[in-house]
Amino acid sequence: METTEVFEEWTAYAKKKALLPREIDFKPIISNSTSKIVSITGIRRCGKSSLLMLIAQKLDKEGKKVAYVNLEDSRIKENKGILDDILKWFGEDGFLFLDEITSAYDWEGWLARNHEFLKGRLHFIVSSSRKGLVMPSKPLRGRILPFELFTLSFSEFLSFKGIAIEKTVVGRGRLESAFSGYLKFGGFPEVVLAKEDIDKARILNSYFKDIVGLDIAEVAQEGVGEVDAFGKYALQSPYFSASKCLNFLKTLGYKIGKEKILRLEKLAEAGYLFFFVPIFSYSSKDISQYPRKAYPGDTGFSYAINGKIDHGRQYEILAYLELRRRLQAQKKVCYWKNKEGNEVDLIITDGSRTIEAFQVVYDMSDEKTIKRELKGISECAKELKLTQPIILTRDVSGTRIVEGRKIRLIPLMDWMLGKSQSSFM
Repeated sequence: METTEVFEEWTAYAKKKALLPREIDFKPIISNSTSKIVSITGIRRCGKSSLLMLIAQKLDKEGKKVAYVNLEDSRIKENKGILDDILKWFGEDGFLFLDEITSAYDWEGWLARNHEFLKGRLHFIVSSSRKGLVMPSKPLRGRILPFELFTLSFSEFLSFKGIAIEKTVVGRGRLESAFSGYLKFGGFPEVVLAKEDIDKARILNSYFKDIVGLDIAEVAQEGVGEVDAFGKYALQSPYFSASKCLNFLKTLGYKIGKEKILRLEKLAEAGYLFFFVPIFSYSSKDISQYPRKAYPGDTGFSYAINGKIDHGRQYEILAYLELRRRLQAQKKVCYWKNKEGNEVDLIITDGSRTIEAFQVVYDMSDEKTIKRELKGISECAKELKLTQPIILTRDVSGTRIVEGRKIRLIPLMDWMLGKSQSSFM
């Protein structure tokens, strides 16, 4: 098959493929492509290709010239001149969607050159499951505008499942049941649409192995076994310590150094398999010495790999991923801890300014737990001068006053559906 036939085949497929909509505003992606290369990044199988196709379909219906090519196609992947071939075929104007751009040879240099030569005429909208598009090397700095795509939000999950939000007791029960499934199996589109639980677990296991193999082991040039062990350690460790991870791998017989662990950590985050969240501190020494909190790219991995659910841990993962989804890497998420051991799960910072704090508490039935969590977030709010800190709960709502400071309690499910007056609705 000629390469041009491959391009035409992918474009025709993208234009006609039936897809479920996502709750994403296409307008800024399209408008920004006039002056920037717009990049869609995110974990494998979260829906990047579908998002590119949805935008292409919208533009095609409006009469715009569009083309879509998946650069991981085995028929063209080894062709070093494939990007030039696409440009010769497509021309110098219109909207060009290049899926998994980082698979192509010299993709950074090619994008930089052609964006410079064809800016304003040829719109590049590209994707990758690797974070190199968010923090590109020198040729592309200032040229790329990143958009991070995550697995389905709970609202999108409900839409995919055809579940309406109803203000009735029965409707509430239906939402809570759906939320339980979302907590357990996460939001990968294929997993959400699978009928049987055993199929959902199987798909999640295959995703985990693919990301470990393709986005970490292959790039690091390490054995899949030790990288898989590294991933499973991070998955079961709320706090990630390179030293403890090193000891864990050594007990399994892997000969590995701390520098290699740190590299695997970096690559795991670059492939969106994990996010490693630092402690909040004005001291770079503290930030480097304290362990990071480890959050997987989807809650479904925890159950599929470990075979059990830690509800408190799952709630915190959901809260973190929702914040990342809303903030779009424009602000930083950290955790807070003081010398007395009081801790807050998630705080949002913008430079040196702290904006909001979230404590995540699954079970509010124990009085000692309530007292500890209220004290922690109250101390954090006092130190960082926050006016309305929030505790995300399973089913408790309302307000508490601690030392004259108002603390809001919001069920996590309601907060994720936007039923709150948070700054990050």
